[in-house]
Amino acid sequence: MNYINEMTLTFDSHSINEGFARSAVAAFCVQLNPTLDEITDIKTAVSEAVTNCVVHAYPKSVGKITVWVGLTKTREIDIKVMDNGVGIPDFEKAREPFYTTKPNEERAGMGFTVMESFMDNVNLSRNENGGVIVEMTKSLERRRAVMVGGEND
Repeated sequence: MNYINEMTLTFDSHSINEGFARSAVAAFCVQLNPTLDEITDIKTAVSEAVTNCVVHAYPKSVGKITVWVGLTKTREIDIKVMDNGVGIPDFEKAREPFYTTKPNEERAGMGFTVMESFMDNVNLSRNENGGVIVEMTKSLERRRAVMVGGEND
């Protein structure tokens, strides 16, 4: 994929950093002039992906979460949320609505369902260092973008 702009954030898996991640990704995506609904969708999906890392990847410790975002000239936003945590044994089971490994903590088990409903595509894979990579794609409405890289696109 040919990206016109990219960013990478790495932060500790403290729950307070979920808000930072969603805001930073939203701010970065603004350069493509998304609608308010599109920004809300992206923020919600990033929030769910980061929260999954905080709650499930590092249940008894603090680890690193990395968020990568790539923007294309065709107004597509690719997002990867990665951890090096304990991993997910069964991706299909984890994607089932209401499935949770932490029912005693009042978890709804809707994280992947929410991500899939707000993004155009969501894929899961195993990180080579352990843990999970959540890849999400959102195609924005076809309308004129604002300045990107100093030129109108």
